[in-house]
Amino acid sequence: MAFLLNGNPLAVDVPFTVGDTNYPANWLRLTTKAEKEAIGITEVADAPMYDSRFYWEDGTARAVDDVNETDENGNLVKNIDGSQRVKLGVKTILKAQEKDIAKSLLNEYDWQVVRKAEKGIEIDSAIVTYRDGIRTAYTTRKTEIDNCADTAALVTLYDRKEDGTPNMTQYPEDPYSTQPF
Repeated sequence: MAFLLNGNPLAVDVPFTVGDTNYPANWLRLTTKAEKEAIGITEVADAPMYDSRFYWEDGTARAVDDVNETDENGNLVKNIDGSQRVKLGVKTILKAQEKDIAKSLLNEYDWQVVRKAEKGIEIDSAIVTYRDGIRTAYTTRKTEIDNCADTAALVTLYDRKEDGTPNMTQYPEDPYSTQPF
């Protein structure tokens, strides 16, 4: 909640003066709405916060799918090589982020793959299972994103259920993340 005094913002937890009266820093927190209004303070609702993955700052939903870019006259905009310029939609951006996550998870144990290729030393079976799980989760997550028809569906997918469990398929846990060395 924000407060205005004579149309000017009034900071919470900061002392202020109205006329000849000085008010302590905690006054706004301790008083009623009527007490504030009596000296000319009005309450203003905080501006809503929107998840920038899905919405613009004004609350307008971002485009879910890729769209061909056009100029102010509606003409298609081309890249310097003559190909169509495309504005990436939320789905494309989220799938690229998922790819980065999967890549990062796989990279952690790439050394075992290299060791096998160079020295013939077998990859730990728990790591093989883990890496396969990452690939499966990544593929499933891309499909879950693609299956969303609109912004509301994407928001729900990335949100959690009432019991706190995720709606989206989760990446497997690293089999060695909790084991001390």
